[in-house]
Amino acid sequence: MLPGRTGTASRVVVVFVKICGITSVEDALLAAGLGADAVGMIFAPSKRQVTAALARDVVRRLPPEIISVGVFRDERPERVAELANQIGLRVVQLHGRESPTETQWLARRVPGVIKAFSMSDPGLDDVLAYGGVRPMVDGPAPGSGLPVDWHALAERRIDRPYLLAGGLDPDNVAEAIRIVRPWGVDVASGVEAAPGRKDPTKLRHFITNARAAAPDDDGSRSIGFDDQAFDVPSPTIDLDRPPAEEPPPAPARPTSSGDGELYDWSADS
Repeated sequence: MLPGRTGTASRVVVVFVKICGITSVEDALLAAGLGADAVGMIFAPSKRQVTAALARDVVRRLPPEIISVGVFRDERPERVAELANQIGLRVVQLHGRESPTETQWLARRVPGVIKAFSMSDPGLDDVLAYGGVRPMVDGPAPGSGLPVDWHALAERRIDRPYLLAGGLDPDNVAEAIRIVRPWGVDVASGVEAAPGRKDPTKLRHFITNARAAAPDDDGSRSIGFDDQAFDVPSPTIDLDRPPAEEPPPAPARPTSSGDGELYDWSADS
């Protein structure tokens, strides 16, 4: 059963809360102390980009029940796996144009994967092709902080319980949950005092309001997840063991770990 949840092992009755754009140990511990289930750190070029050394320090200081997430965009899969294992990330979040083949390859080498999609991404209609990942539905430009059309999303069939991101803040998260009924929610800029620095009051209100967004009386928002649990163990790191197979061929990409600006997430979701 997920940390911070209530209910039976097969029914989710409290939404999963991920706080993204963490840039300090202090903010990570603040989010954890206020009840977040996961904290995310961005490795792609961004105002909130972190170094591997900082991420490793955050992971080392987090309580064991808090899930650490590394966010990447259009990075080479082998580089993502290398960083995830070196740092000890429990989940990687792919926020770019990663193919089903690349995503599946990576999912076999890290404990957990979140794959982000915009509403217009055709991959959202075939999330099972990406393997055993947790989908995330973000705004029209993932990472931009722009909101999703909640009513359109509520009417759309997605074959796996998913996280909702994009334009969420303390004032609208409860309404978003009631309309969309997501498995979880993700926020970065909506709980900030400034880019990369969390506002304790906004953070507290966001988590409180997300937790208080109760399911319908008939329990219809509760989601069975026996076959798709997101309980991810601490990774077993063995960098000396070569992968079982070569990574899928992919076009050369600029690195998203700080060697150059591939894009700019000026207002990450």
